Amino acid sequence: MLKIEHLTKTYPGGKIGVSDLSLEVKAGEIYGFIGHNGAGKTTTIKAIVGLHTFEQGTVLIDGISVTSDPLRAKSITAYIPDNPELYDNLSGMQFLNFVGDIFRVPKNVRKERVERYATELELRDALNNQVSSYSHGMKQKLAIIAAFMHEPKLLVMDEPFVGLDPKAAFTVKNMMREFCNKGSAIFFSTHVLEVAEKLCDKIAIIKDGRLIASGTMEEVKGNASLEEVFLEVTEEAN
Repeated sequence: MLKIEHLTKTYPGGKIGVSDLSLEVKAGEIYGFIGHNGAGKTTTIKAIVGLHTFEQGTVLIDGISVTSDPLRAKSITAYIPDNPELYDNLSGMQFLNFVGDIFRVPKNVRKERVERYATELELRDALNNQVSSYSHGMKQKLAIIAAFMHEPKLLVMDEPFVGLDPKAAFTVKNMMREFCNKGSAIFFSTHVLEVAEKLCDKIAIIKDGRLIASGTMEEVKGNASLEEVFLEVTEEAN
């Protein structure tokens, strides 16, 4: 569902964001992407969703190139940034309808999905309020509903649990698993290693723009905890 081959991104001034990164996310997988601040997680994610250009490599979403056919690639992708910038002057419902229009979600399908996800995330009663009145957690919930609404093949999430209360985080984890059980895939970054360990089918660890470990959870961590392995491999990569 997502195939990255030899991705390299260099910023102006010569700073390397990502260097020769390759990984593959298959249909049905929840794939965790972990690393310290500045390791290259967000740079990689922005390259996947078309917000960053890159000098070398290819990124394919369900076989579609994000560089040569970006519109088609984006039509089957959803992206939740770490700090959702939404339209403050719209109500929550107006924002969801705007997203539904962009992705051409039929109105009857849209209504059913919004009703379901807004109820699960306890946001239904706030949908007629302006987004400007929402807390960070509420904005995060609204962005999550918008991302799930067109049932993308690939969902890309950057620190999706930041700002969510424990109940909402639990609901989102269940939504993620159900989503992947239908044959879609999720690629997400997180600082919360315990969440990654319990939730992910596969994991990749990045440091200084380079992939230093990847594979199934069992392959990467063995009999140790993910926290122990993460600290060990990031130290060894110095």
